[in-house]
Amino acid sequence: MHSVGPLSEKMFEMAKRYTPGGVNSPVRAFRNVGGEPFFVRRAAGSRIEDIDGKSYIDYIGSWGPNILGHAPVVITNTIHEVAKSGISFGIPNPFEVEMARKVCEWVPSVEKVRMCNSGTEATMSAIRLARGFTGRDLIVKFDGCYHGHSDSLLVAAGSGALTHGEPDSAGVPRAVASNTLVLPYNDPEALEKIFAACGENIAAIIVESYPANAGLVLPRAGYLQLLSSITKKYGALLIFDEVMTGFRLGKAGVQGIEGIVPDLSCFGKVIGGGLPVGAFGGRADVMDFLAPLGPVYQAGTLSGNPLAMAAGLAQLRELEKPSGFARLEELGAHFENGLRAVMEARGIAHRIHRVGSMFCLFFTDREIVNVSDVMKQDLGLFKKFFWGCLEKGIYLAPSPYETGFLSLAHTEADLDETLGVFDEVLAKI
Repeated sequence: MHSVGPLSEKMFEMAKRYTPGGVNSPVRAFRNVGGEPFFVRRAAGSRIEDIDGKSYIDYIGSWGPNILGHAPVVITNTIHEVAKSGISFGIPNPFEVEMARKVCEWVPSVEKVRMCNSGTEATMSAIRLARGFTGRDLIVKFDGCYHGHSDSLLVAAGSGALTHGEPDSAGVPRAVASNTLVLPYNDPEALEKIFAACGENIAAIIVESYPANAGLVLPRAGYLQLLSSITKKYGALLIFDEVMTGFRLGKAGVQGIEGIVPDLSCFGKVIGGGLPVGAFGGRADVMDFLAPLGPVYQAGTLSGNPLAMAAGLAQLRELEKPSGFARLEELGAHFENGLRAVMEARGIAHRIHRVGSMFCLFFTDREIVNVSDVMKQDLGLFKKFFWGCLEKGIYLAPSPYETGFLSLAHTEADLDETLGVFDEVLAKI
């Protein structure tokens, strides 16, 4: 088994005594790469340092929210100043109003927005709202798209396009899972078939517009437009899960890139500046079905928390600057071009998917259109690559089914150092 430093090993043993699996989120356990995790002591800019004192260039960024890098002064100073006036009120505060205004301003499809505390909470609430607004029960999601761990969305694909979903976790009632229809992503025929069969009973489609929890899978030309048109045709709602892509790929996320106007959108990550956050918003007539105006109940003691809202606003203001999204695209292009050159020079079968500051390397020469393709890559090679990079101070996601993230704290020197390590590691595999 691959190992990390002795202090991390000792800490993990202690953690396993008091926490299931020793972690508070499963991917952190390193099960997909066959080893044990390290524990972080501090982080700054593009780098993290473990409790054994080893430094790594980080390409996870807390799974996406740290778009300015770790511990940016603008965020830490904001948190410090706001905390002096109180940490949580359970009463409306000006920061949540300003955040709502900013989201509506940046995302044209969002006329009203409700804050919550996680991406899971946002998608769960959006599903409930869609069902309440339409008076229908069925939900369509896509295999490989992860929308958090609520019961309606933790559902695996059935055996065919017209079968109902099966629970993807113990504890999810089969009756709940049966109201979720799971389809392959990027398959127009399966989509049209399911709507022809039961479209009048479908409340909504929910989709990770660019699925980023199965690597990074991109839609085929016209596919997202089909989702939009078919929901309109059958009176269902289209929910874009932009928890990862929102405010990372531009002000309006994927919907801005693709020119789609979903009925509801879910956000998180970037709008919290590294603190726990979620949000969902969309058409005013749909959002007004929420309590206290409407019959759909949703609440949260810490929703609109002043620390998270202020930190998120500070982060968004930095991204508004000319050096924001344009710089992230520059870094992303530099990294993609260098990575492709390394892989081609080594003659290794690969696919590289990148949009802005999000990227994924697949060890395969087959086209990647859905999670089934992702699972057919060379997983053994990925494990060797991951551990080789980690040993040399490059931290990639400890799973072949995750997306990498760049930040404004990364430099061309960081990227070139990383590409050099990639080349060195691949030469020895």
